[in-house]
Amino acid sequence: MEIKRGVAVSPGVAIGPAWVLDTEEVRIGERFIAPGTYPEEIERFDRAVRSAAGEARQVQKTVSERLGEQYGAIFGAHAALIEDPSLRQEVAAQIRDQGFTAEYALSRVIRRRAKLLAGLNDRILADRQSDLFDIEKRLLRQLVGQRQQQLQKLSQPTILLAHDLTPSETAQLDRRQVLAFATEAGGRTSHTAIVANALGIPAVVGLGPFLTDVSGGDLVIVDGNRGVLILDPDAETLEHYRQAQQAQAGHERELVELRDLPAVTRDGVRIFLLGNIEFPEEAAQILERGADGVGLYRTEFLYLGRKEDPTEQEHFQAYLQVLRQLPSKPIVIRTLDIGADKFSSVTEPLAQERNPFLGVRSLRLCLHNKNLFRVQLRAILRASAYGDIRIMFPMVSTLAELREAKLLLYDVMEELSEEQVPFNQRIPVGTMIEVPSAALMADQLAREVDFFSIGTNDLIQYVLAADRTNENVAYLYNASDPAVLRLIDQVVRAAERARIPVNVCGEMSAEPMYAYFLVGIGLRQLSASPHAIPEIKRLVRSITAEDARRAAQAVLQMETAQDITSYLRDQLRRILPEALAV
Repeated sequence: MEIKRGVAVSPGVAIGPAWVLDTEEVRIGERFIAPGTYPEEIERFDRAVRSAAGEARQVQKTVSERLGEQYGAIFGAHAALIEDPSLRQEVAAQIRDQGFTAEYALSRVIRRRAKLLAGLNDRILADRQSDLFDIEKRLLRQLVGQRQQQLQKLSQPTILLAHDLTPSETAQLDRRQVLAFATEAGGRTSHTAIVANALGIPAVVGLGPFLTDVSGGDLVIVDGNRGVLILDPDAETLEHYRQAQQAQAGHERELVELRDLPAVTRDGVRIFLLGNIEFPEEAAQILERGADGVGLYRTEFLYLGRKEDPTEQEHFQAYLQVLRQLPSKPIVIRTLDIGADKFSSVTEPLAQERNPFLGVRSLRLCLHNKNLFRVQLRAILRASAYGDIRIMFPMVSTLAELREAKLLLYDVMEELSEEQVPFNQRIPVGTMIEVPSAALMADQLAREVDFFSIGTNDLIQYVLAADRTNENVAYLYNASDPAVLRLIDQVVRAAERARIPVNVCGEMSAEPMYAYFLVGIGLRQLSASPHAIPEIKRLVRSITAEDARRAAQAVLQMETAQDITSYLRDQLRRILPEALAV
C-alpha cells in the first residue's frame, strides 16, 4: 500500500479500479516542413484555429447548459485564447523563420508561455497552465487529425488517474462512470478544480509523480476530503474506507433532515451559519443546505479570463441573480480581491511584482485604480435597493486604507443620489481581518465599520510567514498554532467591546473541531463552503456554548499546535465521533 498526499479540491471518497489516462494522446510526427512551403503550413494552422475555436464554443454552450453560464465562460475564454492574434503571430513566425511544422511550432510557443506563467511566483496564474495545455491539445487534434476518444471509452465506473486534466477534459467527465479523479499536477484555484467541484466529483490534485506506481485496473482510493490517494490499499484500510462510505451515506441522509432546523446549541445559543460562494449559481446550493445567507460572495469570477473589465451592469446583474435566489437573506459582497498581475485589462498596468502576495492586490489595487473600484461600488449600491446587501473590503492593513475606501463609497453614494438612483443609504459596511496589522488594530477599526469578517486562510499564512501552497514550508501553515488562535480571540474581544458582529469566513469555519473553538471564544456567525454547512450545523446542535467556552479557554493556555490539535480532536471525538470516521 502506498499513500500519496496532495491538494483536496472536491470533497468525497471513492473506491474503485484505476483508469490511467494516456499522457501522449496526440503525437507530433514531423518537426520541419519542406523549404518554401511555409504559406501553406500557416494556412493549415489558421484552419485548425477556426475549427478548434468553434469546438471550444460548442463546449461552452454544453457546459453552460449543464452547469451554468459562469462555468461555460471558462471555455469561451479558451476560444478567445485560441483566436488570440499574438498566438497566431508567434506560431507563424516559428513556421516561417525556423521551418517548423505547425504542430511543433505551436508546442514550442505554448510551452514557452507556460514557463513564463510558472515563473511568476503566483499560484493562481501557475494554475492557468492547464488552460494553455487545453488549447494546445485542441489545436493539435485538429492539425494531426486525431480527436480525443479515451474519456469516451469508459464503460464501467472507474477512478481516473492522470498527470493533469484540462478544464475541457474535466467538463466531459460522466459522473456515472468517473467515481473520482487524481492528478500529479494542478492546484486549488485551477479551472479544473472549479469544474470538478461543480460536477460533484471527488478530486485530489498536485500529488506529484505517481503514475509509474500504478497500472490500469489496480484498486485505488481517492479521499477528496483530506487530499489523499491510496494505491493498492491493504485489507484493513479498504474495510475502514468502505465502512466510512456507508457511514457517510447514512450521515448525509441525517444531515438533510437538519436543513430546515436552526443552528442552536443545546443551551439555547443561536449560531448563524452562512455560505461562501464563488458564482451566482451556488446561491441555490447554500439554500439547499440550510444556510442563513451568504457570508462571503467572491466577485473575482467577473474579472478573470477577460480582455475588458466587467461593466457596472454585468456586476449588477450578477448580484441580482443571487438576490433572486435568496430574497430575504443577508448577502455579504466582498469587493475585488485579486492582484494587478491577474488582469489583462487593467487600465494602468503596474510593473511586474516579485512577490504579488505582498504587493498591489485587493483593496490596494482598487484604491490605485479608483475607476475600476467605482464601477463595482455603484453596482453593489444599486443592488442594495433590492435586498439585504452588505459590502466588505478585503486586505485592509491600515486605518488610512479603510477610511479612503469609505470616502470613495460615500462619494459614489452622493453621485447615485444626484442621479436619483435608489440604494440603501444605510448599507452595512464591514472589513476583513486577514493581516496581522488589522488584527492588532482591531479596536480602532471596529469604530469605523458595522461588522468584521476574519479571513483565516490569509491570516494564518501572514502570521506564520508560511505559504500553504509551498511544500517546503507548508508544515508551518497550521490553524492550531497558538499565535493564530490568540490573535483571532483578540479580534473577537475587540468586536465585542465595539458591539459589532464578527464572522469567520475562512476554512476554519468548515472544520468541526475549529468551529467548536470559534463558538467557544464567542463567535456567533460562521461562514463556510456549501458542502460543509450541514456538518457544522450538526456540531452546533450537539454542543453547549458553555462547554465550548471552557474548551476554548483551555486551548488558549496551550503552547504548541500539536497539543491544541490533539485536544480539539479528542473533544470532537467525544461530541461527534462520525466527523472523524475517515
